[in-house]
Amino acid sequence: MLALLVDDDEIALAMLEHTLQRSGFDVITASNGREALDILRQQTADPQQPRVQLVVSDWDMPGLTGLELCRAVRSGEFEHYIYFVLLTSHRGNDEIVQGLAAGADDFIVKPFHPPELILRVRAGERILGLETRDVTIFALARLAESRDTDTGEHLERVQKYCGCLAKYLLERQMFPNEIDREFIHLIQQTSPLHDIGKVGIPDAILLKPGRFTPEEFEVMKRHTTIGADTLQAALDKYPTAKFLRMARNIALTHHEKYDGTGYPQGLAGNDIPLCGRIVAVADVYDALTTKRVYKDAFPHEQAVQMIGEQAGRHFDPLIVDAFLACANALREISETQRPDPVQSSYEIAYQQQRAVAPAAG
Repeated sequence: MLALLVDDDEIALAMLEHTLQRSGFDVITASNGREALDILRQQTADPQQPRVQLVVSDWDMPGLTGLELCRAVRSGEFEHYIYFVLLTSHRGNDEIVQGLAAGADDFIVKPFHPPELILRVRAGERILGLETRDVTIFALARLAESRDTDTGEHLERVQKYCGCLAKYLLERQMFPNEIDREFIHLIQQTSPLHDIGKVGIPDAILLKPGRFTPEEFEVMKRHTTIGADTLQAALDKYPTAKFLRMARNIALTHHEKYDGTGYPQGLAGNDIPLCGRIVAVADVYDALTTKRVYKDAFPHEQAVQMIGEQAGRHFDPLIVDAFLACANALREISETQRPDPVQSSYEIAYQQQRAVAPAAG
């Protein structure tokens, strides 16, 4: 685990570094809150860099205090959870409440006792181990994606689109009773499971290089209920798991339409869970801007126009408003999350089939 240690006192910083390194932790250091925040942002910008999972920060520092650094970490800017320990001489209840409100996970009173520091950091390490849940979720999503090679980096893009839209909706307080920081984390975490039910669709239909017949489309539509039933079984065993509840709702409702003409239940308006309404926009935008064996990718501008025209019909008008406001950010995600344009085996087979078809006729 990589820990970031932050203190403007050189001696205290050296003691922290020595204590954690002796216990086997990888550490990097910063001499103030601003430097620490820059380090975290640089890591986010470069996926190849190892991610800081734990921060131990002094409270009182010039420029950007430990409390302010903690608030910045909890702002939603960082996709992975960072365990935050405040190192402080503040002992009063008011200060503890202030630190917890800022998002601190734990406190250590200065001067710190090295064995206590290690025990508290180990406790944070155990809690961070729960984040392997995210890896499991994404592995399950990849299982569905692995059966459809046309989807490429579809899951990552939809995940980022959903996070972008949800953050905008929170900033504008467009759904104040539903969207908070936890909602943003959950929708980013669970949106890759929207098509998990595709594991139950026969290859002859799932991998068909062309449009479905009405009968085939009825089979394809079942991926929503297959996915929801699978996740509901897990939810029955762990009823307090919020991420499973959201994942089930997304799998079931991401093909519902705001005017009630979608599937599988024909839900309309606010009867469709908000997470499903957000994923619906993200999923369709990615489908429009992605090349398939049976169609070329639509230009970004055309895709944006098409989604805008479906406000109040296919999509929630408020989410379309957010989509239009975030269009440039979504285009950047789309362009940077595309794999190299290598043909899949299905594209090659489809083109060969098209080439020999006239001779056969």
